[in-house]
Amino acid sequence: MNIGFIGLGSMGAAIVPNLLIAGHAVSVWNRTAAKAKPLIEKGATLAATPGEAAKDADVVFTMVADDKALESVTFGADGILANLKKGGVHVSMSTVSVALVERLTIQHGAAHQGFVAAPVFGRPAAAAAGQLFIAAAGAPDALEKVQPLFSLISQKVYPFGDIPASAALVKLAGNFMIVSVTEQLGEAMALLGQGGVDKAAFLDFMTSTLFNSLIYKNYGALIASQTFEPVGFAAVLGAKDIGLVKTAADGLDVRLPLADLLSERLGRLIAEGSGHLDLTALSKLSVDDAGQTG
Repeated sequence: MNIGFIGLGSMGAAIVPNLLIAGHAVSVWNRTAAKAKPLIEKGATLAATPGEAAKDADVVFTMVADDKALESVTFGADGILANLKKGGVHVSMSTVSVALVERLTIQHGAAHQGFVAAPVFGRPAAAAAGQLFIAAAGAPDALEKVQPLFSLISQKVYPFGDIPASAALVKLAGNFMIVSVTEQLGEAMALLGQGGVDKAAFLDFMTSTLFNSLIYKNYGALIASQTFEPVGFAAVLGAKDIGLVKTAADGLDVRLPLADLLSERLGRLIAEGSGHLDLTALSKLSVDDAGQTG
């Protein structure tokens, strides 16, 4: 299959090799072209524009940072929409607003192109291992077309119907929970540290009993050790996502008081110069406020 892949950050760069290993022809584009070099060495071809990556593609993936980035690669003469062939499918794996996903659904449909929202859960290491979790929604024929590709990059695909915006909302709700757990762990670890309790022992106890899940194990280990690099999910992107959650909640007339708190906490972290660190750096605030050194 001919595939276009747009966005070669830590996640995109980890996903593409799995497509290449399976024998697919992959044309890649990234705003910073130098990031494509390792993938070119593995057999990908470098496109000059997003439209060039899309023009011969059966499926084009986008994995970009935010709404603005997705709009920039999709619209315009050199974008996906103007160059993807009829019957081609655009798969958006980015965490973006519900409103933008609704707009993309309409415009790709008008161009007789498929559109699937397929945001992912998992860090770059999981992407490299083909072990992501995918929340997918779109027309049945489009989902059927991309399912073989999903099987190369994920351990499981969870379908959420034929309306792409549903998957977008699932991703926002999921990230809201991830950021909430991060804040919760940071506060708990600060409490334990202040009381002289072994944080690693506490984490082992809790994740072996009541909280036996990847998010508590993986994020908890980073928070207990105050290890915020390398970055798997940047705090600044977490702040962006909480903003999108709040916008979606406003549109649905739902109150999310915890989202307001998380927005304030992340805003403070960024203002203090730590927005580039991993989301788990949110725990720094609790540690610092307790006067601890780590």
